[in-house]
Amino acid sequence: MRTLRLIRFIKEQDPAIHTVFEVFLYAGFWAVLVHRASHALYRRRFFFLSRLLSQIVRLFTGIEIHPGARLGVVFIDHGTGVVIGETCNIGDFVTIYQGVTLGGTGKDTGKRHPCIGNNVMIGAGSAILGPIKIGHNTKIGAGAVVLRNVPPNSTVVGERARDICHESSLNLEIKELRGRVEELEKR
Repeated sequence: MRTLRLIRFIKEQDPAIHTVFEVFLYAGFWAVLVHRASHALYRRRFFFLSRLLSQIVRLFTGIEIHPGARLGVVFIDHGTGVVIGETCNIGDFVTIYQGVTLGGTGKDTGKRHPCIGNNVMIGAGSAILGPIKIGHNTKIGAGAVVLRNVPPNSTVVGERARDICHESSLNLEIKELRGRVEELEKR
């Protein structure tokens, strides 16, 4: 059932896919599919076997997903160079582009990697580092470096990612603009 949801999601996300069968040609599809088996082995404490399987998949796909990571319905598009750490949790309907790192900072113990909400898009070359949370319906711009929590419904960009489009920040901007308009009307 989850595999069918994954196939449908990948087909919906990529306009270059013309038939469902083309999904089977995507490295990201195979990386996520094999990760499920690797994760099942990891949960049963077959650590070496689970890591061996994940490293074999990395050789073929260029996508490294630690077997301890928890993935929902995830589309890894053009996945070369994607790295997903051991304690990372990723929700459903998440799209990850090439060169993304969901990793640790080296400063934390225990929970070291990010939690990604549902309906998130992570742009190419982005790095989301540390035990932080990325809210639902968020877009991470290409090349962004995210080191702090990001609220739901946000768009973050930049080398030190900053929120450029969040519901509350938009409301503040609208209030500020209304104040300026009123001031200009008084003049």
